[in-house]
Amino acid sequence: MITAIIKKEILQLRRDPRLIGLIVVMPLVLLILFGVALKLEPQNVRMAYVDKDASYFSNLIKTGLWSDGYFDLYEVNDKQQIVREIRSGRAKAGLLIKKDFSSLLTENKQPHITFFVDGTMPSLTTAMKYHSDSATGETVTNDMYFLDADAKGVVIAPDPFIMDTEILFNPDEKETWFFLPGVIGVLIMQIALILTGISVVREREKRTLEQLLVTPMSKTTFILGKLLPYIVIALIDFYFILAAGWVLFDLPQPSSHLLLFLLAIIYVAVMISLGLLISLISRTQQQAMFIAIFIIVPSILLSGFIFPLEAIPDSVRPISYAIPFTYFIDIIRGLLVKHTQFADLIGAYASLLFFVFLFIAASIVTFRKTI
Repeated sequence: MITAIIKKEILQLRRDPRLIGLIVVMPLVLLILFGVALKLEPQNVRMAYVDKDASYFSNLIKTGLWSDGYFDLYEVNDKQQIVREIRSGRAKAGLLIKKDFSSLLTENKQPHITFFVDGTMPSLTTAMKYHSDSATGETVTNDMYFLDADAKGVVIAPDPFIMDTEILFNPDEKETWFFLPGVIGVLIMQIALILTGISVVREREKRTLEQLLVTPMSKTTFILGKLLPYIVIALIDFYFILAAGWVLFDLPQPSSHLLLFLLAIIYVAVMISLGLLISLISRTQQQAMFIAIFIIVPSILLSGFIFPLEAIPDSVRPISYAIPFTYFIDIIRGLLVKHTQFADLIGAYASLLFFVFLFIAASIVTFRKTI
């Protein structure tokens, strides 16, 4: 009898080729992502610099950073622009060399330079501080000593200059400030995709879909009627989870509650409409669950939630920008941690809106009022 039941289960799997495909494809894709696409150590991290000295000695510092291969340097006008570049996400680090650097250096007075670091992602912050040593190594500093060490009464400083590190936006390098904003998005994604993903499939399996199909309603009415209740539920969940983060983990307040509410509505609409699309293309609840998991896991790995986008190879990185969660991460960390201006986030908001219209349109096209 056990053999008979096993045969029955195998026959049921054979009759569901989509599920078999997901069982084979999903582990293969995840294996490739972990083995090829994901690296903890990024390359070509963008650094905005200001060099008011523009001398041979300041060039030695920039060359030391550039030759290490870790930083990709580009010039801006002043310190305020360095901070703006890091706040907007266009740069992860900054360097400020003041105008009197050479004059103080030749007098052996240990001038200071400032190294700015984006503290939003503590692991990346640590890596950037480690690689900043390429600006203070012996290959850079050997040519910066001017006084005779053997002369009487002369004291030469152990280091010709001092690099001050300033961590922006998360000076205490709190891991919770980095992870929890993304966790909110992951939880909403999970709730929305699974809850909505089985909605139409459940109707089909319980044979109640036929009763809906014979009613005089349009496809658009059916789609919106399926979307709106779950959008309200997910919005309540969004603020419930966020409030728990504020109370339990002292998450920072957003730069604008209005922009945060706008993000909540758009992101929830994206996830609910994607969940509905999954439900429409699935034939069983098992298929819907597998597809939802197949979307959730790569979203976590490729969005910048755990690994910095700079660490993802160029050949794979376009996939990151095809994932809605990537833009959610960019916006919510910008609002909560960096207090980024709306002008710097408008592209991410527009991308999320595009996904809303795309998934709703695909759902309307996919839905058929026939069995």
